[in-house]
Amino acid sequence: MKRVLVTGGLGFIGSHTAVELQVRGYQCVIADNLTNTQREVQDGIAAITGTRPEWTNVDLADPAACRAFLQSQPKFDGIIHFAAFKAVGESVQKPLDYYRNNLGSLLNLLDYVRANVDCAFIFSSSCTVYGQADELPIREHAAIKPAESPYGNTKQIGEEILRDGASAHGFRAIALRYFNPIGAHPSAKIGELPIGVPQNLVPFLTQSACGMRGTLKVFGNDYKTRDGTCIRDYIHVVDLSQAHIAAMERLMQNKAKEAVEVFNLGTGTGSSVLEVIAAFERASGKRIAFEFAPRRAGDVVAAYADTTKATEVLGWRASRSLDQCMADAWRWQLTLKSN
Repeated sequence: MKRVLVTGGLGFIGSHTAVELQVRGYQCVIADNLTNTQREVQDGIAAITGTRPEWTNVDLADPAACRAFLQSQPKFDGIIHFAAFKAVGESVQKPLDYYRNNLGSLLNLLDYVRANVDCAFIFSSSCTVYGQADELPIREHAAIKPAESPYGNTKQIGEEILRDGASAHGFRAIALRYFNPIGAHPSAKIGELPIGVPQNLVPFLTQSACGMRGTLKVFGNDYKTRDGTCIRDYIHVVDLSQAHIAAMERLMQNKAKEAVEVFNLGTGTGSSVLEVIAAFERASGKRIAFEFAPRRAGDVVAAYADTTKATEVLGWRASRSLDQCMADAWRWQLTLKSN
C-alpha cells in the first residue's frame, strides 16, 4: 500500500482528495494545523471511506516542526501539497503572512523531496498565476503576468521554486493550476468549512441562504462582461480531487515528460457571479438578497480554462455541472445547520 501525505488534508480540497485516495487503496496521512478547518473533518472522511486517516497537527511552515514530523514518519511515496492560505482579498491585507506561510511550507517539504527524489510531488497552484489573461479560455502556455495579489504571487513563486529545485536536485513534480473549486461531497459528510466569515463566494451564498450572514456583496458590476460581474470557472471539488490522483499516478508510473509538468483544472466554461447566484437559487429554492459593492483589490475580470491538456494527457475531465455543485453545497450547508 503506497503512503501519501496530504498537507492541509482536513481543508476543503484536501479532505476530498483524502477520500479519493482512500477509496483507491492508498494509505493517506494528513498534516493540518487547523488554521481554516476543524478536526471533525477527519470523522467525515472516516464515515465516507470506512477508514480513519492518520492526522498530525503540525505547522509545516515551521522548519523544525516540519522536519520533526517528516522524520517521525515512514517513507512517503507521494506528497499532495494543499497547505496554504488561499484568499485573494485577505492576501492584499496580510501579504507577509501569505509569503511566510505559503512559501515556507513549500520549501520545508521540498527539503524532504530533495532527499527522496522518487517521492511524487503535487503542488496546489492556481489560475491566479495568469493574472488577467490576454486570451480566453486560458491555456497552459499563456503568459505569466505580474500577479494581481500576494496570494497569486505565492503561487507564481512556488512554481519557480519547483522548477529550479527539480532542475538542480532531480525530483519530479506536477503543478495543478485550478480555477474555482466549489460544491461538497455528495454524501454531505464533508464540504467547505471556512473559519469565520467566508472569503469565497459559494460558502457565503450558502450561509446567507440559511440566515447566518447578511446581504451578499457582489464586488463590482461594471466589468466588461456579459452582466458586469466577474467571470470564473467553477469546478466541483470531487472532480478536482480526482484530477490530483491522476496527476500523482502519472508521476508514480514515471510517465511525466518534463521535470515539472503543469495542467489547468477547470470545466472550460466561465460563469459570472450573477449566474452563480441564479444557479444556487435554482438548486436551493431560496432567493438571495445581494447588493453591489466596489471592485475588490486583486480580482481579475474573467478567467476560465482550456482543459485540453488535462484531458489528453491525464485522461481526466470535469463531469459535474454548476447546478450540481450548488445542490451539493446546499446539502452540505443544511447538514451543518442541523448539527
